[in-house]
Amino acid sequence: MARFTPTPDTFLVEELPAYLPAGEGPHTFVWIEKRGLTTLEALDRLAHALDVQARDVGYAGMKDRNATTRQWLSLPGVEPSLAAAVEMDGLRVLEARRHRNKLRVGHLRGNRFEVVLSEIVAGESDSLRAQLLHIASHGLPNRYGRQRFGGAGDNARVGIEILRGTRRERDARRRKLLLSAVQSAVFNRALDLRASSGGLTLVRLGDVLQKTATGGSFVCEEPERDQARVDAGELVPTAPLPGSRTMQPPAGTPAHALEEQALADLGLAPAEFAQAGRDLPGARRPVVVPVTLGDPPLQESSEGPGTVRLFFSLPAGSYATVLLEALGVGMG
Repeated sequence: MARFTPTPDTFLVEELPAYLPAGEGPHTFVWIEKRGLTTLEALDRLAHALDVQARDVGYAGMKDRNATTRQWLSLPGVEPSLAAAVEMDGLRVLEARRHRNKLRVGHLRGNRFEVVLSEIVAGESDSLRAQLLHIASHGLPNRYGRQRFGGAGDNARVGIEILRGTRRERDARRRKLLLSAVQSAVFNRALDLRASSGGLTLVRLGDVLQKTATGGSFVCEEPERDQARVDAGELVPTAPLPGSRTMQPPAGTPAHALEEQALADLGLAPAEFAQAGRDLPGARRPVVVPVTLGDPPLQESSEGPGTVRLFFSLPAGSYATVLLEALGVGMG
């Protein structure tokens, strides 16, 4: 069976930015390559090297530690030539250009991945290719990957303690990360419940549906009509990242009951998120996302016999490991 062991040589992640630096402005955008570092570790090292506060460095999204990853960061008041000269163990700056604004979380379209699989047996490459084409035509379940929940898998538990005030976290970035892990756990549980009660994309009365062309959302009042639009790719059902201002299905609808059950299964209540206020506004997230395959999507790898390399892209916030699990790839 195919196996994936993430290392800087077997896992390449490249950010697909929402926009490129304009060439003028008070901020300097740097295109970095890092190996064996988290985004926050790379950010801290770069900030120290260029004598800026780490909190002032902008980034669009987190990238994996056990990989070679490329992404944009933004630095205030730094000469591009000084930034471009930075190179240290595990981190180098590939490009530096000025821009008008700080880079913010979410300022990216997605990520492009190259993944090396090992232990490929005879005929398995054809099976993997067929499965990739199937997923690309039907969409990928938009689950949060295991890395979202920390190396020990306890980020959501710690986040619940912070949410309830029984634990304090002074580091604002880590506090946000831990609280978001709670939201992610609720979302994944909602996906489990949808999958076991008719299917991820089965439209239920009260579902909050998102328009794929514009991102606009509305509450489903006519499931049969909206199901046809979901099947045509015009709409996609969403599940909650609960918070104080999350759009909710109307009380008494099947969609509302399902999302209440997702919270209850984790021992949570809606009021706990409502009292978080601005710290946890919440959002909705599509239950499936499109997969863009490379050309070719799969080819034999130079890593050695029994290895293949996969090429694909996913929207921002979606996980390559979730796609690999859907393919039946062994992890680690």
